[in-house]
Amino acid sequence: MTGQDHYFSARPATPDQRQEVAVELMGRRVVVETAPGIFSPGGLDKGTAVLLGEVPNPPPGGDFLDIGCGWGPIAISMAMLSPEAHVHAIDVNERSLDLTRRNAERLGCTRIRASLPAEVDPDLRFDLIWSNPPIRIGKAALHDLLRTWLPRLGPGGTAYLVVQRNLGSDSLARWIEADLGMPCARLGSHKGFRVLEIKAGRP
Repeated sequence: MTGQDHYFSARPATPDQRQEVAVELMGRRVVVETAPGIFSPGGLDKGTAVLLGEVPNPPPGGDFLDIGCGWGPIAISMAMLSPEAHVHAIDVNERSLDLTRRNAERLGCTRIRASLPAEVDPDLRFDLIWSNPPIRIGKAALHDLLRTWLPRLGPGGTAYLVVQRNLGSDSLARWIEADLGMPCARLGSHKGFRVLEIKAGRP
């Protein structure tokens, strides 16, 4: 990617050259479609792999959220484990959303809805959030993003975020507790990444 073209660009300027990549998701070997101009076009990135290896199994149903879905590995993993759940995958990158839709259809995950953030029902509350959040958008933008979505956990809901330790995972955990008033604990740490567990705050 060049110039101002980032994985968090709405419409990447890089050519939309689709390719098939073999990956393992939740113990299942699958082939997915990726493209340049999105996050981790080469396959499953290390942070997402750590997240998927550390999180407990999701509940059998409910409304789940993947913040910053890329080509869809987190949303698809949620749908594989909980086929009755409604999985909402959001991203500002329209190429990412198209890839998530195509990969969900390819793998038979019929309850994934990939959409722009503004297209999500503002009254919807989530039972579960899994995310490898876009740290590189900058601290202020990241805080705005998390301030928008984490408080939308429903009663008893839990969010799991994976953040690289040297990119501020510990300070982010402190900010979540201080600014959002939501209990935040370290669930695990592996390969330089921390998995943070955030509980719904008091109503």
